[in-house]
Amino acid sequence: MSAPMLPPQKQKQAVDTDAVGRLGRDLAALAGPGWHRLHYGVAVSGGPDSMALLWLMASLLPGQVRAATVDHGLRRGSDDEARMVAGFCGREMIPHRTLCPPTPITGSQQAAARAERYRLLEEWRQSDELSYILTAHHADDQLETIVMRLNRSSGVGGLAAIRATNGVILRPLLHWRRADLVRLALDEDLPFVDDPSNSDSRFDRARLRRGLQSQTVLDAEAAARSAAWLAEADEAIDWAVERLIASWPDASDIAVIRDDAYPPEIFRRVVTQRLRANDSQLRVRGASLDGVIAAMKSGRRAMVGALLIDAVPGLARTIWRISAAPRRKAGK
Repeated sequence: MSAPMLPPQKQKQAVDTDAVGRLGRDLAALAGPGWHRLHYGVAVSGGPDSMALLWLMASLLPGQVRAATVDHGLRRGSDDEARMVAGFCGREMIPHRTLCPPTPITGSQQAAARAERYRLLEEWRQSDELSYILTAHHADDQLETIVMRLNRSSGVGGLAAIRATNGVILRPLLHWRRADLVRLALDEDLPFVDDPSNSDSRFDRARLRRGLQSQTVLDAEAAARSAAWLAEADEAIDWAVERLIASWPDASDIAVIRDDAYPPEIFRRVVTQRLRANDSQLRVRGASLDGVIAAMKSGRRAMVGALLIDAVPGLARTIWRISAAPRRKAGK
């Protein structure tokens, strides 16, 4: 005998309860024990995914959630979107702030805007004494990022793509689909806007998004699970490399790089960790890193940023030392 059908309003309440409960489980997995006693900030752009996340969080932890919208002022109408979010938060009694960069964005617009967005959100988190910032990245975002990284020949770390946890940034929706979040926003009559940059063909991600929307071969949720496992593998390799370096007789000398016939990926991590120990801002990966290692293995001097790597005489291809490159004289 089939179960009796619930009336439409009861069905909607059951769906709402299921969605809020699901978010609670996903958030608990990221924030750990005591997650329900913490205060959270939600980064809200005004799109359906971030508005859905805000609604879910406010339903899950009423009184423990604040919202912020970053307005870079890079396109017409962005201030209207920030006011829309502020108006919704005002009606729902959710504290909200609009964050604006103190100076115009320069350089690579998307990269610079992203860096400034997270800087502003971190300032806000500290000033409002929040435990974590939540963003609404979802499974479709994750799939887009994985494909973009594949096109760039990324390794394990790159294919881990968007991390569910990055310091105080949590992304509890990485296993949710965009369509489900849009449906939730519509069902709850949440106001939202579509960022025109999401369909701007000048941007790689927008072009890729259009292509992925029409395909049925790749499973976004399965890709998100794979990315999570790759993130675990990436962390495990770094964990092993840290302990390997700690076992060296001269481990305290951060200028030393050793190779005891390590597998290629292990040696890449050894070189990367040692370079960062000498310059925490240095980022070298992919083909650039392989070029550095090829020079080292052939006994040639390698230059990385303001650092030099030279083989130790008599121990070439086994031990190298890192030193600061000499400063160039003025006018040279």
